[in-house]
Amino acid sequence: QVQLVESGGGLVQAGGSLRLSCAASGLTFSNYHMGWFRQAPGKEREFVATIMWSGGTYYADSVKGRFTISRENAKNTVYLQMNSLKPEDTAVYYCAATRRFGTSRREVSQYDYWGQGTQVTVSS
Repeated sequence: QVQLVESGGGLVQAGGSLRLSCAASGLTFSNYHMGWFRQAPGKEREFVATIMWSGGTYYADSVKGRFTISRENAKNTVYLQMNSLKPEDTAVYYCAATRRFGTSRREVSQYDYWGQGTQVTVSS
């Protein structure tokens, strides 16, 4: 059974940093594309970043230059390093996985497996 478990969320001041982790099990991790999404109260879940099995990365414009996605295949783990955090980054952050994409790398519907999420709160 596939499981994705996020960790590393918490409360941080604006300008600070956090590193989120997502540990995967029940799949051949190196063959999966991995993504991070976030959802704030009253808003739809939105794309943050993805990393392909080959190592290529893609970012939402809102986080480009501040966030870095990476993976450590030996540990079946994907990371999201978040720097220069802003109050508008406050959301529940979700890890997701897929073997292949259809129409887009940025849509929720393109991912097959999801974690339960971890809360990130950025104070002003």
